[in-house]
Amino acid sequence: MLLPLHDTNERTFLRYPWVNWGLIAACFVVFLYQIGGSEQHYVQTIYGFGMVPALLSGDAQLPAGVLHAPAWLTLVTAQFLHGGWMHLLGNMLFLFVFGDNVEDSMGHRNYLAFYLTCGVAAGLSQYATSPDPGTPMIGASGAISGVLGAYLLLSPKAKVLVPIGFIPLYIPAWLLLIFWFALQLFSAAGDTAGQAGVAWWAHIGGFLAGMVLLLPFKRRAVPLFGGEKPPRGLRVVLPKRRRERPETGSPRGRSGPWG
Repeated sequence: MLLPLHDTNERTFLRYPWVNWGLIAACFVVFLYQIGGSEQHYVQTIYGFGMVPALLSGDAQLPAGVLHAPAWLTLVTAQFLHGGWMHLLGNMLFLFVFGDNVEDSMGHRNYLAFYLTCGVAAGLSQYATSPDPGTPMIGASGAISGVLGAYLLLSPKAKVLVPIGFIPLYIPAWLLLIFWFALQLFSAAGDTAGQAGVAWWAHIGGFLAGMVLLLPFKRRAVPLFGGEKPPRGLRVVLPKRRRERPETGSPRGRSGPWG
């Protein structure tokens, strides 16, 4: 798996991606809450606020006394739960590298709405294809997949730093993102029984939702299929050409048609 470490794509409109940072912080806070109690507390949190397809369809109910969100709301709450430190850190790395530029292209409020909507679309994709309706789906990866889909359309020519073996290399964003999406497709096709414990179809659905939802959420001034943006405040100033006076034949300093 290729992990992004940095991209060369600078923001144009926003100085600080507050929403993206806030989403990352929220995921860490929620995870600390998950692991801050007993094992029973951890399991109840996963089942009470994760998206369980059987609960969403009404085919099952949680035991009485278990704190839980309304089934429809778990399409949102599940986006902030994670199954372990590696799950959390991997998701947050992708969100940190790619999310700020997508927020820059949309603005704060639009980006938050876009992110959560992609997460809901990812949850519904998993709901429609889940081989085990009793297993809860948790994680921000569905929403982050939407961010990746939007980034692919916004800045496919930007460069992303990834470690290949022990060598860090910059590769085009489109190459990394298409490779990532193809990996999800092949993994979903080979894991029809859901034994890997990964919501492949949530990733696929979120990615496609991000590509579709980018258009209504982005700023009108933001083009598609752009390249990397130069650093903020950097301008290229060309020297001005001196305008040559036409030769008139008159001595310099005199005025009038007769000198």
